[in-house]
Amino acid sequence: MVDSTEKEIEVAVFDLNKTFYIKSSKDEFFKFISTKKPHKAAYYVQMLYYKALLKMHQIRQTEFKENFFNYLDNLPPEKVKEYAKEFWEKEYPDNFNQEIKGRLDKLKMQGVQVFCATGGLEIYVEPLFELYKIDGFFGTKTNYTDNTYLVEGKACKAEEKIARLEQHFKGQKYRIVEAYSDDKEEILDEADKAWLVKKGKIVPYKKDK
Repeated sequence: MVDSTEKEIEVAVFDLNKTFYIKSSKDEFFKFISTKKPHKAAYYVQMLYYKALLKMHQIRQTEFKENFFNYLDNLPPEKVKEYAKEFWEKEYPDNFNQEIKGRLDKLKMQGVQVFCATGGLEIYVEPLFELYKIDGFFGTKTNYTDNTYLVEGKACKAEEKIARLEQHFKGQKYRIVEAYSDDKEEILDEADKAWLVKKGKIVPYKKDK
């Protein structure tokens, strides 16, 4: 049972791609891997195919993730993390939205817990937060099975982001005081203050009545 006198935890949540990170990490990480393993560039056409299927709503997000990231096949987790560390060291902080960073830094100083909720694979996103410290992050979980990455559970998109927050706080009372994303999604509807990021510009998000 949750204690009714328990202090409510204030939380800020941000999306990663085209929000805090001004580019798409899934695309940029592919380009980076291709410089390390040139033969991986051959996956580009396949990736365009799965992007098209997703856009036409022919496959689910989870299926898209598994197929889009086929270029990581035969790269064990330790190697992916090693490459990811190098990738983020190259990208951070120059390719990050400095206005959002400033707002998040201010919230952290005020005692607000800061979280990232992204559809990106946790295996390559995690090293970023060794450079920019936050209270936690949620991404799409994977298992490395038979030399390929399979999504564990659901891709961390839409309502799954809320579910992951609920799992993290395990019944503790929390409130999303601010949220940032480049797309309309549930996490924005749940926040006291919500912001859409369009071409690097932060605009107030208008909730549907």
